[in-house]
Amino acid sequence: MEGTVVAVVLVAVAVLLVLRSGMRVVNQVERGVVFRMGKALPTYRQPGVTFLIPFVDRMRKVNTQVVTMPVPTQEGITKDNVSVKVDAVVYFRVTDPLRAAIEVQDYVFAVGQVAQSSLRSIIGKSDLDDLLSDRERLHEGLALMIDSPAAGWGVHIDRVEIKDVQLPESLKRSMSRQAEAERERRARVITADGEFQAAQQLANASRIMSDTPEAMQLRLLQTVVEVAAEKNSTLVMPFPVELLRYFDKAAQHFGSGAAATAPAAPVPAPAPPVEQQP
Repeated sequence: MEGTVVAVVLVAVAVLLVLRSGMRVVNQVERGVVFRMGKALPTYRQPGVTFLIPFVDRMRKVNTQVVTMPVPTQEGITKDNVSVKVDAVVYFRVTDPLRAAIEVQDYVFAVGQVAQSSLRSIIGKSDLDDLLSDRERLHEGLALMIDSPAAGWGVHIDRVEIKDVQLPESLKRSMSRQAEAERERRARVITADGEFQAAQQLANASRIMSDTPEAMQLRLLQTVVEVAAEKNSTLVMPFPVELLRYFDKAAQHFGSGAAATAPAAPVPAPAPPVEQQP
């Protein structure tokens, strides 16, 4: 009887050890791909506790989180023959754990190599201005180039971004001089446009004042008020030009009237004829 009890206890302990050896825990961010006798099962294990057949099943866990992978700096020549160095970053995640575990040996390394070759290819197909200003279009094209082979590995490319574009020092100096010249040109154009508008307004004001002489007197009084507001001890009053014109017209009118009322000068008598001697 005691031997039977001991045997049952030993069998129970053995069963518990076997079950314990076959029990696995899959985390929330992982999926378990089970290989039974070397052949992958068609369904992968979801997060939680799962059981495997001891000595028969083998499970490989695949992380489904978004992976942020920096792409090393790649040197290339752009379409307009400029040597640049460009680095980028790739965001991707596993969408099919079975393919990621079967179709490719190391999907992270594979995506990194495809990203480097695609980045060098996009550098050769783009101009320098596109690399500096039109990056959104380059990001979309680069993501499409990487996603094409990665889709067969069960990997989805979420986003690809170019982080930095390193230019030669000589090109930086040339671009700096170009930017300075452009800013100087804009400043001169703005100054000239301001002078042109001011000249137009002054011309309009002069025409209005010429049609209404009283406007000049009002402007003169306004100028005197502005000068007096500074509390100066000496105030210089400009002599109005209209007053000089008034005196000029009065003098001309007085001169013409005096000439009309002056008596006529006497006409001298003709000289007597001179007799000629024979």
